[in-house]
Amino acid sequence: MALPINIEDLLSKRKVESNRIEFKAGWNPDKIYHTICAFATDLENIGGRYILVGVEEENGIAKRPVKGLPENEIDRIMKEMVGYDAKISPSYLTKVSPEEVDGKTILVIWAPAGINRPYSVMESVVAKKSVPKFYVRSKSSTIEAKGEILDEVRELANRVPFDEQGNEAIKIDDISGVLVYEHLKTVKSKLAENFTAKPLTDVLDEMDLLTGPSENRLIKNCAAMMFCEHPEKFFPVTQVDIVLFPNGSIEDPDVMIEVPKITGPVPKMIKETLSYLRTNVIKQKITKPTDREKSDKIFNYPYQAFEEAVVNALYHRDYQQREPVEITVEPTHIDILSYAGPDRSISAEAIKAARKLKARRYRNRRLGDFLKELDLTEGRATGIPTIQKALKDNGSASAVIETDDDRTYFLMTIPCKEGFKGIDNSISKNINEAINEAINEAINEKELSLFILIARSSNIKRKELMGTLAISRSTIERLLKSLSSDPLNLIAYQGSKKTGGYVLTEKGIAYYHSLNQ
Repeated sequence: MALPINIEDLLSKRKVESNRIEFKAGWNPDKIYHTICAFATDLENIGGRYILVGVEEENGIAKRPVKGLPENEIDRIMKEMVGYDAKISPSYLTKVSPEEVDGKTILVIWAPAGINRPYSVMESVVAKKSVPKFYVRSKSSTIEAKGEILDEVRELANRVPFDEQGNEAIKIDDISGVLVYEHLKTVKSKLAENFTAKPLTDVLDEMDLLTGPSENRLIKNCAAMMFCEHPEKFFPVTQVDIVLFPNGSIEDPDVMIEVPKITGPVPKMIKETLSYLRTNVIKQKITKPTDREKSDKIFNYPYQAFEEAVVNALYHRDYQQREPVEITVEPTHIDILSYAGPDRSISAEAIKAARKLKARRYRNRRLGDFLKELDLTEGRATGIPTIQKALKDNGSASAVIETDDDRTYFLMTIPCKEGFKGIDNSISKNINEAINEAINEAINEKELSLFILIARSSNIKRKELMGTLAISRSTIERLLKSLSSDPLNLIAYQGSKKTGGYVLTEKGIAYYHSLNQ
């Protein structure tokens, strides 16, 4: 492991605060692992710290030349550390680097604040039997956490929501300066002034989107959720899937319309999802009462109910779960499903009542602040009441919430107002036309020729395709991959390697029929 800072800067304490550096003259596993545990827990939120083994100190300053460690002990110590790391709970791997200083070898142990803190470690890592204990730093010493300090340490588990945790995988090039600037302009922040004159890292720092010590700043997860064009790179399956069942998923499951998946930063997904629902799903009915001049306007679904439900699904979802937000449109209702479920601090009675769900902690606290700044949500614990009020004002039945005992999912069912049963054929037609138009824009001439050949010769093999079209193996592989993956998804391989072949998907069948109309 390469250090994120120059070794001389550590020894002289030039760029790292003195309370983040500990010098150890020799290798003492128990005391050193107590200190590692304290650094990982980071009760004071100072940031990553360093232990320099093989360095004596005098009045807090490293003695030069350094004492060093015997060469034949370095490998042994590093191998021992693998076993000692396993005695830290939750799982935590130390970062260690041998460094040449003054002609001697020292070990530098870098212990950044852990994302799963607090941490405990066996009182003796060298003993076969021992008990786990929590340790913290008190000034320049490592002490066992007891009493009120232990209570404070245990509360750390609730202090860092996922979206505020740093992510080593996110790099500055992954963050779109354009999206950051547009957000700052939208919320009328002074940070938008002279935006281009500053490095993007400085802007993110001022927005409190960086974490960790100065020599190893990490970008927080919420920065990628908000300002990365492809957040699914870091949070797989970050998308919204919309499926329509014109005749009902139980009554006629084979007839369905899959809308192209909606991806991108969270605000974009929210806006595109709501735009789709408003354009293709919401319907209005105007009636003229005989007893008064003003007409009545009612909707199958009030837009505000959709707005709150979609925002809640993307705000409260678990971005570590490899599951999309799923929206299913049925003739009588709409289901909005997200993972994971409501926090355990919310009672089962409150969920069943589906009125107000107030959690003691939030999975994505900072993301909610951003969405509030953009007026996409009004505040915490207000979403469900707003949905129910919008439905009541529209004369609709109340929404229903469902989850399981393990709180693995959150399902909201929004009922369609009576008198609006079914999905209009015109809606289905418009959707199919939109999908076909998107396919026409995405498919090229070679792909279209291959697609038509597969449509006319079901279960056809790769070798037959190559021979018929007279194209190379590499080209056919590329074309098949394009036709079978996003955004097209028009073909699939069916059956075994020996007897199987390529066939059209349901989407492919629908598209082929549209070509022949």
